[in-house]
Amino acid sequence: MTLTALARASQRADFPRAPVAPFAVLRPLRGTKELVALRLEIDADIPARERLLNAAFGAERFAKTSEVLRAGRLPARGLALSAMHNGELVGTVRLWHIDAGGKPALLLGPLAVADSHRSLGVGGVLMREAIARASALGHKAIILVGDAPYYERFGFSTALTTQLDMPGPVERARFLALELSPGALDGAHGMIAATGAKAPRSRAKLASTRRRAA
Repeated sequence: MTLTALARASQRADFPRAPVAPFAVLRPLRGTKELVALRLEIDADIPARERLLNAAFGAERFAKTSEVLRAGRLPARGLALSAMHNGELVGTVRLWHIDAGGKPALLLGPLAVADSHRSLGVGGVLMREAIARASALGHKAIILVGDAPYYERFGFSTALTTQLDMPGPVERARFLALELSPGALDGAHGMIAATGAKAPRSRAKLASTRRRAA
């Protein structure tokens, strides 16, 4: 789908909606005049998303501790985003409901950008949109495991996770959090647990099949 067609589609009544603008045309492609479009993820994006994640992280992505919290769950409503360029999926990010040591929060990840669009600002656009949407939807905190120098630019810090643990191995220097509301993680202590809605059996079975094939 071209950007023009996508813009028209966003005006239809059946286009996925959220309390925040469901569609935005942005200009993050550094050094070009090209546009990248962000929209809510749709089912048709899933095959391309899986290919993108496999290319970015390989089969070992299923063994990551964060995957324990995502497996068999649905992402938070309105917080699974796709970045589109010339009709192709070039970036993806999802956020998931968790309990962070007694405090409701979101787990961000995975964030991935196609090799063809690395260093063009797509990841930053997805991050800023995800954070803005999460805040607008009333969420109070976001947790992730990732490269600190990259995520610190968005306000993430290890200072907020010192009393928290993941259900598996985690590098403390990569265990980061952001408070969307000051004090949201005050008193958070203990193990992070998944709280999101469980995926329908058909979708969970498909995900399991993909893991075995990876």
